[in-house]
Amino acid sequence: KVRWELDETLREKAQAARESNPPPAPRAPRATPRAPGTADLSPKYRFKNFVVGPANQLAHAASVACASDPGRRYNPLFIYGGVGLGKTHLVNAIGHSIMQRNPRSRILYVSAEQFTNEFIWSLQNHQINTFRERYRRQCDVLLMDDIQFLAGREQTQEEFFHTFNALYHSDKQIVVTSDAYPHQISEMQERLISRFQSGMVADVQAPELDTRIAILQQKAESEGIELQSEVALFLAQSVRSNVRELEGTLLRIAVKAELLGLPMNLELAKDTMRMVIPSQDTETSVEDIQRIACAYFGIRLADLKSRRRHRAVSFPRMIAMYICRQRLGTSYPELGERFGGKDHTTVISAVRKISGLIEDQDERVLGALGAIERKLGI
Repeated sequence: KVRWELDETLREKAQAARESNPPPAPRAPRATPRAPGTADLSPKYRFKNFVVGPANQLAHAASVACASDPGRRYNPLFIYGGVGLGKTHLVNAIGHSIMQRNPRSRILYVSAEQFTNEFIWSLQNHQINTFRERYRRQCDVLLMDDIQFLAGREQTQEEFFHTFNALYHSDKQIVVTSDAYPHQISEMQERLISRFQSGMVADVQAPELDTRIAILQQKAESEGIELQSEVALFLAQSVRSNVRELEGTLLRIAVKAELLGLPMNLELAKDTMRMVIPSQDTETSVEDIQRIACAYFGIRLADLKSRRRHRAVSFPRMIAMYICRQRLGTSYPELGERFGGKDHTTVISAVRKISGLIEDQDERVLGALGAIERKLGI
């Protein structure tokens, strides 16, 4: 025989445990992705606070023209450039400018990632018609950041292709940004690349010294920071990669000065920069440009400096000579010597040739210059 005895103390402990730990609340139903709209535009990005310089002048002018007559001038507008150079600023500024002219405009500002996530959600929840209605019929202006995110996503590219066509044929403005020239985006459908290039393609390059100083001065003014001219010059010479990092460095030094009760002078700026980039070499050399150009075109340095005249070698050589002359100011005789002992007239001819192709908006030249200079951070 088995005899069972119930321990009353265990029952009391179990009851107390249940009361002290109530059952979890039921999980809330998954929310529908928030519809994009004008509220997504950043209020701090306007044309009035965009610092214009040679590196972004074309993109800025195209953006202003696009916003003044959406759907008719520069449609689509494709803006490309490296990280933190102002692409998002321009896209938001376009949206604000259009809204200011026509408050009833239906503007959708999204990233390509958000577009992809909403598309997937609509498929999973049988809401594809609602998705298409929003993007194709309830939209006057589509602003999309980081279109390269669609690379390799065949189904999403298919959906965006039809969205693009629906908007374009209805004279609705389309603006997209990317970190690369259309043809340089891998795993992107050719028909999409063709449509991107059917409108205006404008690049945003790393700002040159004077523009970087102007950016720092404007940021300091907007943030109420007292910025000495020598500090602005030092920071502009030290941080050349992108605008975002440049402004972040200024704010970092300003916060340090405020917390430590120190004057925001050149000494503090140098001390802070030593901690952030202790061994950074701020000078770009002819050799740096030659090396990056060779890597971009896939040729050897020995070929770049050789006397070979085949276009596969001569074109990269002219590009490298042009960048050295324009960005470093190296003399023609010195460049001739550094490029394998060539006559200075050869360098002059190369620089003039590339300058002419730039004026003609040659896509290959513009793409190569943009890519190499972004890699150099100049």
